[in-house]
Amino acid sequence: MSDPNDNVRVLDPSRKLAEAVRSVKNAEADRDDVVIEMRDAERMRLEILANELGPIIQEVPTDLDLFDFALSSGLKPRFWIDGVSHVSMSRDKRTYRFLKDTRNGRVILAESTDPKPVADQVTRYIAERMVERERMLEGGTPLSYRASVSPKPISRYDEPKPLRETSAPVATTTSEPLKAEPVIEPTQSGWKSFVWGLMIFILGGLFGLAMLANYLWDRIAHQ
Repeated sequence: MSDPNDNVRVLDPSRKLAEAVRSVKNAEADRDDVVIEMRDAERMRLEILANELGPIIQEVPTDLDLFDFALSSGLKPRFWIDGVSHVSMSRDKRTYRFLKDTRNGRVILAESTDPKPVADQVTRYIAERMVERERMLEGGTPLSYRASVSPKPISRYDEPKPLRETSAPVATTTSEPLKAEPVIEPTQSGWKSFVWGLMIFILGGLFGLAMLANYLWDRIAHQ
């Protein structure tokens, strides 16, 4: 009678592991190719934007150290405008994003699938930075750049406010003549006060004499 295990075929474990390693390497190579292709596609689109801005960049004075026009190559290609702003591609690899780092975080100054409007906003940003530098050199107030924002309309709160009305009486013309108030002279007022005081003193004296006479009369009458 034969053993049933004799018909079982044993696979070579080393060969199976080698095939798995080869398969993983091929998958990683495919992913790397995809990543490289996507990165190259992003860099190509950023080069299109750089070519759009070429004439503007040439007009910027060479001795002006405000800008760093450079296309960086890495996992995330970026076209740098200065130390705090750059243009990169969004996740869909088709949309341009003009970004700026601020104290409150990163903000989007412009976003479009067409490089021309983004280039226009970058051009305005460059002009704003140059004007801001001139104002600072002249001792003025620096400007604050706002992309894609129209000037603020004048509202009723910005209009000049009328002067506050006061409750002071307004002089009006009437047909009646003005009556002059009598003026009391100091000498006449002092003389009247003296006369009244003298009269009160005399009346007091007479009243006292009358009381004394009445008292004496009563004593004489009772004796």
